[in-house]
Amino acid sequence: MGKSLARKQIISILKGMGQEEYARKSSAICESFMASEWFVRAQTIGITLSRFPEVDTRPIIEAAWNDGKRIIVPRCLPATREMDFREIKSFDCLETVYMDLKEPIVQQTKAVDREKIDLQVVPGVVFSDDGYRIGFGGGYYDRYLKGFSGKCVALAFASQTGKKFPIEPHDIPVDAIFTEEGTIRCVRA
Repeated sequence: MGKSLARKQIISILKGMGQEEYARKSSAICESFMASEWFVRAQTIGITLSRFPEVDTRPIIEAAWNDGKRIIVPRCLPATREMDFREIKSFDCLETVYMDLKEPIVQQTKAVDREKIDLQVVPGVVFSDDGYRIGFGGGYYDRYLKGFSGKCVALAFASQTGKKFPIEPHDIPVDAIFTEEGTIRCVRA
């Protein structure tokens, strides 16, 4: 199955999830992740501000702030398809940009080099059990992860995992995928 078709099928499944089911599963994923060694050990976490039907990342961000951790959020640069990761200290440092994404306001945030990020939470739509992913189609994380040496994890609903699709030379797997059914340890780990 091609990446585009797999992406469309999974997005359709996710959008069909009821609000109660979504909240319950998302909460279970967040709790599992926040209890993990990855979250506990990390002091600086790169993460996106999710939007439905992605796993809700707000509870993770709030817990990280409560634990004194730094939260680093990407700002997409469409002209180059790269990302500028910036530290946010509250949700007030965000603005809504294209496709209803929440990104850091440049004037209110500080850029952080990828070498300073301990743990990167990588978004995706479709995942193989060995950690490869199909993202949202922009290639932003494929470019970013090429130069990232820290730990990488993903948050996904179980229905997004266990898929088979072609792996390309630029694809980089994550170390683990947290789902409502448990943690999948991947090839990088």
